[in-house]
Amino acid sequence: MKIRFAGLVVVLSVASTVVPADDGKRWWEHIRFLAADEMRGRETGTPEHRRAAEYVARELEASGLSPGGPSGFLQKVPFLVRTIQEESSSLAIVRDGKREPVTLGDEAFFSMRIEHAPELEAPLVFVGYGLTVPEEGHDDLAGLDLKGKVALHFTGGPENIPGPLLAHYQSAGERWKFLEKAGALGVVAIRNPRGQDIPWERAALARFQPAMELLDPALAEAVGQKISVTFHPDRAKRLFEASGHDYDELLAAAQARKPLPRFSVPVSISAKVSFRTETRESENVVGILRGSDPKLASEHVVLSSHLDHVGVGRPIGGDDIYNGAMDNASGIATLIETARVLKETGARPKRSIVFLGITGEEKGLLGSRHYAAHPTVPAGSMVANLNNDMFSPFFPLKSLVVQGLEESDLASDLKRAASSMGIEVLSDPEPERNAFVRSDQYSFIREGVPALSLKVGFTKDSPEHEIVKTWRKERYHAPSDDLNQPVDLEAAAAFNRLVAKALLEIANRETRPSWNAESFFKRFAKKSSS
Repeated sequence: MKIRFAGLVVVLSVASTVVPADDGKRWWEHIRFLAADEMRGRETGTPEHRRAAEYVARELEASGLSPGGPSGFLQKVPFLVRTIQEESSSLAIVRDGKREPVTLGDEAFFSMRIEHAPELEAPLVFVGYGLTVPEEGHDDLAGLDLKGKVALHFTGGPENIPGPLLAHYQSAGERWKFLEKAGALGVVAIRNPRGQDIPWERAALARFQPAMELLDPALAEAVGQKISVTFHPDRAKRLFEASGHDYDELLAAAQARKPLPRFSVPVSISAKVSFRTETRESENVVGILRGSDPKLASEHVVLSSHLDHVGVGRPIGGDDIYNGAMDNASGIATLIETARVLKETGARPKRSIVFLGITGEEKGLLGSRHYAAHPTVPAGSMVANLNNDMFSPFFPLKSLVVQGLEESDLASDLKRAASSMGIEVLSDPEPERNAFVRSDQYSFIREGVPALSLKVGFTKDSPEHEIVKTWRKERYHAPSDDLNQPVDLEAAAAFNRLVAKALLEIANRETRPSWNAESFFKRFAKKSSS
């Protein structure tokens, strides 16, 4: 394990105090606890997750934060849990009245994030990307008869739609809104190789892990969906036989983000889905640093990171514990260290700061959706969110990659903080990954709160980019995201300092953060009081 140590002393200009020497060792010690084998991957609702939540609560309390949850530092979140019983489930293509079995795992798998119909057979209609984007005049469903049918589509979207806008409408809930309105029963999604982080073999193993949705029906996103299947792109050719369209050409166009045709497919999909359900409870962790300004203290800036990982799963290389060191014990360690730095520097921000450790992110951003809808601070008082998820310090911190950089005036605060450390701020170089909607900042955005998500930066196709892509391929959501991997502690320590500086810039600004006039996400601002 390659770990570099460097003692560093820096000036935190916003607070006008000297930050104590920080070499990243304490940051790493938090990860050593949270990602140890004994924590068994911190799956949502497990005793190990509860133990991790209590650890974070103790650390936040030690940094002088006030408890911000209904139960001390904890906010309980109730879940409905589904687990596939694959031995009594089946999937088939029906062609000319004859059933062609589909091998679950090798060819396709069911998503348990929806309430599947126990049995279903329905015709398929190929709907391209299956997207409706009113702002761009794009409607893959126009003119199609989808009533009582299943939508077959590639994941991804065309290159002419701006990244954040495309990411929003690709989210499962948004896509389903339009498909349901068109009368569709569900979806069969072909996994577009472009933008996929996890190899099929590893993604398919995750089908055995429990899936969850929030028990609160008001927060459900896929109500009415009867089937959800993900198909291997190398095995989906059989779905298009006798359709009059060449599958290889369609796949190549999807990978190139080109427009796709739409047409009926001369097959039906037949599914029998068996699963067991249970309820489970897990915890968000909430600590608050009270603001010092008589007027601005009633406003809250939220610093968030998710605490959960995917738990224990099917073994890879003989290891079945998915430790989640970089995803996302790293972000939680930064959350803890930021609170400590603010205490030790005596910083007194004008606005209050909520330190939020989130559960259920891996289950679909569920803990953050619950918190954003049921905050433990007054509704409308949250003015900004900074989110850290898997920032992965594998090389020196010379730049930041920021999701949401173009959307709000938080960019100015972040750039001031970064400039003071000689760090460049970059837009997302991989918009096709839809990272903007894949982490907890999105739950706050949908409630009208301007937000940013930060990672150690790289430019596209650089050596650092190759390091990140290799890590995703080999370690992301794998047991090898453990304590035995290269970590640059100097970069981690610098990232922690930058988060603290950016947080204080936002908490101390005179005006409430706002969406840029041209931002698509400005429409959600009506949910946030001014």
